[in-house]
Amino acid sequence: MADLTPLAIAVLALLHERQMHAYEMYQLLLQRKNDRLLKVKPGSLYHTVERLAGQGLVRATGTERAGNRPERTTYELTTAGAEALQERVRTGIENYVYEYPLFPVVLSEAHNLETDDVIKRMNRRLDGIQAQLADLEAAIAGARERQVPEQFWFAADFNRSVLIAERDWLTTLLERIESKDLSWQHRTNK
Repeated sequence: MADLTPLAIAVLALLHERQMHAYEMYQLLLQRKNDRLLKVKPGSLYHTVERLAGQGLVRATGTERAGNRPERTTYELTTAGAEALQERVRTGIENYVYEYPLFPVVLSEAHNLETDDVIKRMNRRLDGIQAQLADLEAAIAGARERQVPEQFWFAADFNRSVLIAERDWLTTLLERIESKDLSWQHRTNK
């Protein structure tokens, strides 16, 4: 079975709902704020759809043109695509995979910066986390208001919980650095 990227999973899931063309998929992903879950760029999306078609997981059902706009090919999910989607969701839920995020890497090298610089940058990160938390909380409140079933948005609550954990961890770390409970030895260039 093909290894499905996060964007490929999203494409297959959209086509599980109904037939659509790639631009419509792009607009729907943005409208649903799925760009908070995965990288959504038009070029990558079109490439992903073409790759999935080449793998037999989706197929073109027709092409249309509206006015002077470029032709748009509509796609549908194949049986193999539906099976691949379900299998990838199953394995993605049950198997923990470390994804090598950037933040732990730069944390492990933070000793290369002056203490004041680290404090300033961590505070900026905290501000960014607070802004993202506010956006997520507003999105969750909006979904609840519209009575969207929780199964369609609990990933946002997961991301919210992760951000809260990072915020709390960073806040404690900053307090330890500022109080000198954590000694900071900056490496200088040799």
